[in-house]
Amino acid sequence: MVNEIKPNVYSVGAVDWDRRLFDELIPLPDGTSYNSYLIKGSVKTALLDAVDPTKTDILLDNLASLGIKRLDYLVSHHAEQDHSGAIPDVLQAYPDAKVVTNTKCKTMLMELLHIAEDNFITIEDGQTISLGDKILQFVFIPWVHWPETLGTYLKEDKIFFPCDFFGSHLATSSLFVEDEPFVYECAKRYYAEIMMPFRAAIKNNLKKIESLKIEMIAPSHGPVYQRPEFIIDAYKDWAGEGIKVRQFNLTGVDIGELAIALVDAATVVIGSPTFLVGAHPSAAYAAMLTNALRPKTRFVSIIGSFSWTGKMVEQLTGLLGNMKVEVIEPVVFKGLPEDKDFVALDNLADKITAKHKEIGLI
Repeated sequence: MVNEIKPNVYSVGAVDWDRRLFDELIPLPDGTSYNSYLIKGSVKTALLDAVDPTKTDILLDNLASLGIKRLDYLVSHHAEQDHSGAIPDVLQAYPDAKVVTNTKCKTMLMELLHIAEDNFITIEDGQTISLGDKILQFVFIPWVHWPETLGTYLKEDKIFFPCDFFGSHLATSSLFVEDEPFVYECAKRYYAEIMMPFRAAIKNNLKKIESLKIEMIAPSHGPVYQRPEFIIDAYKDWAGEGIKVRQFNLTGVDIGELAIALVDAATVVIGSPTFLVGAHPSAAYAAMLTNALRPKTRFVSIIGSFSWTGKMVEQLTGLLGNMKVEVIEPVVFKGLPEDKDFVALDNLADKITAKHKEIGLI
């Protein structure tokens, strides 16, 4: 479906209503979209990103419906194939087009999609390309969430195209954000599952785009933001520090919901019985997931029980090696908990409160 964002700026990507798993791992309860944008200048025409290869026909049909006979540039912001997979077919349909990207992304596209080197124009951070009455400015935003990622700023229309940055896995027929609370949750899930491990890079890139006069953000997944401060302020909050308290039964948790909670978690407490001397597999999996996502968590503790012996605490703390956290003394008891064990749990809660006060969260 083709939608006009501003005069001669079109959304030409594809909505994937039925996809329910991303990377064979990440749940997609609301589907997703693979956004591609066409910019028609007075002299030249540029396509920003392609789509997932399963939706190539939709992209090509959308371009045909706009009467596009020639593409001059195909800007590739990110080499992951939900944005780049259709590039070879687009180049076949528009053989005069050149793939515009940075050196790192060029190398990845050559390796992943076997695109010939003479199909590329390599650009530097801050470089511009003129389409006539419209100018594209390229902004390198590495590690959101791959090292080669870049964005494009359309100066005349003050639109920022940040690829995965600020995205949301959401299939919708609406071009623009209409239900902000709902999109907020979708964008937060997306941040939690994909962006959170790169929080330091996100902070740097948020500062980097402050100099741009952005009136609209058009990401590679989900609807377009007509109020850019809505999603920018959310990212500043998520990448900063705060308090969020949630409880999960780890034997049946939606890992996306768990990841969302970790975005705001100043402290993580993992509870587990001792199972075959070690932690329960579900608790171990949660620890591994937390370790991989590397949230902004400052403190960790463990609670649990054992019958005769075990190394549950040692195993769980060992699975959190990537976390730069302070471990608050665990509370582990033998058999049925006694009054002193409940007192110890209360003391743990008090210690967590005190730690939060020390760092100014309360």
